[in-house]
Amino acid sequence: MTTSVFATLPPDWQAWIRDNLARDCSPRDMADSMARSGQYSMAFARAAIGEALGADPLAARDQQQGMPQVDTSANWLAVAGREVAILCALRQPRVVLLGNVLGEAECDAIVAHCERRYTRSTVTSEEDGASTVHDGRTSEMAFIQRGECALADRIEQRLAAIAQWPVEHGEPFQLQKYGVAQEYRPHFDWLNPDADGHRAHLRRGGQRLATFILYLSDVEQGGGTAFPNIGLEVFPRKGNALFFLNTDASGRPDQQTLHAGCPVVRGTKIIANKWLRESVY
Repeated sequence: MTTSVFATLPPDWQAWIRDNLARDCSPRDMADSMARSGQYSMAFARAAIGEALGADPLAARDQQQGMPQVDTSANWLAVAGREVAILCALRQPRVVLLGNVLGEAECDAIVAHCERRYTRSTVTSEEDGASTVHDGRTSEMAFIQRGECALADRIEQRLAAIAQWPVEHGEPFQLQKYGVAQEYRPHFDWLNPDADGHRAHLRRGGQRLATFILYLSDVEQGGGTAFPNIGLEVFPRKGNALFFLNTDASGRPDQQTLHAGCPVVRGTKIIANKWLRESVY
């Protein structure tokens, strides 16, 4: 017999959950409050609140809002007069390789826009949420904020159409430049709901549901995007884009999405990351 998670809570916590649900408080905000109390993990909090609702609150959200998704029912997507090719697709985890997402001139213009803006790449600390330099990420990065570059805004609209997801639910473009031997060792793009530092970032926009990687340059050798848990490696080709979901249908982080930017052997790799969030970012 399965033990009820909600029933294991002390009466005061049970009453707190019932009262807040009765006031139509956000289940996600409630779970975050429980986790920040230090008494429960985020997974436990979500399970308890889901039981009180009679269903997983994140699943209920997905029924209303859906998830970012690329339609692979045909071999091509017509997006704003552009034919985007479906080159490869995996079902689990959901990974789709797209061709002709950007034209050569568009790639060159985005690269030129950020040419003098690069700084050492950082990662988001799980402990305090700060951006910190990490030995596992040796590239350089630059950002393009929404509204600062007309071309980037048009590309954002294109990606929104491809993923069937609102532009406003995306982070700014983050460019990454890798020289010879530079890499990003295996990591996840999702934010860890059980880490104090990541919970602070989850409060703005929610989880990173999906990732776009835009390949802005060709690379002579190396520089692939590798998924070690599923034995997949995608090699850069200028104008292509890689799309993958970071969570399952209930918004839970997917361990199979572990991926890495492999070391560049010859040439320079330049990509643009676009992370799609649950809500307005």
